[in-house]
Amino acid sequence: MKIEQSTQLNTAQLIKEMRGPSVKKSASAPDEVQLSNLASQLLAADNEPPFDAGRVAEIKQAISEGKFSINADAIADRLIVSARELVDSRKQS
Repeated sequence: MKIEQSTQLNTAQLIKEMRGPSVKKSASAPDEVQLSNLASQLLAADNEPPFDAGRVAEIKQAISEGKFSINADAIADRLIVSARELVDSRKQS
């Protein structure tokens, strides 16, 4: 599982990102809508289920039976990678 910041957005930042640069329309130009990268990502996230209910049930069953094992090394490695990505994305902003 990857920890992401995608669901915790500043509302003002989201509105600004979705509006993009202001463009004056001419009278003869047809209406055209272009989505920013952020808006496209948010729309794509809406189409994905928030979690895999089947997988959650499997893990719950394994825990109740005492068969669930945790790979701490893999969790730590992924957490470090996620933290680095978060720090890098904040440096670029």
